[in-house]
Amino acid sequence: MSRQTARNRGKEIAADLGLDTTRSPVPGLDDVMAEAVYEGIWGRPQLALAERAICTLAVLSSLQHLPSLESMVAAALRVGLTPRNILEVFVQAGLYAEFVTTDASVAVAQEVFQARGLSLVSEPQSKDSIEGLDRKRREVMALLHGARAKEGYAAPGNSVTGALYSMAIRYGYGELWSRAGLNHRQRMLCALAAFTGLEGQLKKFAKSAGNVGLTPEEVIEAVIQTAPYGGFPRALNGLAILSEVLADASA
Repeated sequence: MSRQTARNRGKEIAADLGLDTTRSPVPGLDDVMAEAVYEGIWGRPQLALAERAICTLAVLSSLQHLPSLESMVAAALRVGLTPRNILEVFVQAGLYAEFVTTDASVAVAQEVFQARGLSLVSEPQSKDSIEGLDRKRREVMALLHGARAKEGYAAPGNSVTGALYSMAIRYGYGELWSRAGLNHRQRMLCALAAFTGLEGQLKKFAKSAGNVGLTPEEVIEAVIQTAPYGGFPRALNGLAILSEVLADASA
């Protein structure tokens, strides 16, 4: 493929997303973005556009790149995500990046929804008891992590991390991972994108991704997708971590 063909293909992908590729005053930058970002990354076949949008929303929300987040919310709607899907990405990412990021990202999304006349259907409040949350937490942790759910800072005998971890897993796995709006595969994509840059967490969840239907290639793509939005060095560090995880898995 020639560079011009790649640029043209990138502009087509950006148009499918509803993104403007003719806005930069910097000479030649639009062509570079079309070639390297849209054809080079969004055009890779290993993940569908909607799943790439999930990863992108997660990293933009985590890093609070709010101006870019506005256009990406609109793009996510174009490729089939619903308003509820989008808000759940921000909720899931907020578990890992601070819940204040959820509030700020939701505010941006609501402006986009309102401009399009979109609204959310209200849902009844969760009626789970603490015991019910803990039951769900155990089920989700077993599904995702198996025996590794009790290793490292998750070890039951760790009195230091246990002061926070017990609450984190009750509401993280028992509540958030069990919410409607995203399935476990989609929440895992959020986690991988949000954890790019965090070595221990990325290792743990990369090992668990196959338990919710992600292939090694798709795990790699979730990290690659973050590169234009969180930085290529950050993504490359994440890929180096994945290379260790995948090598251990195949050994």
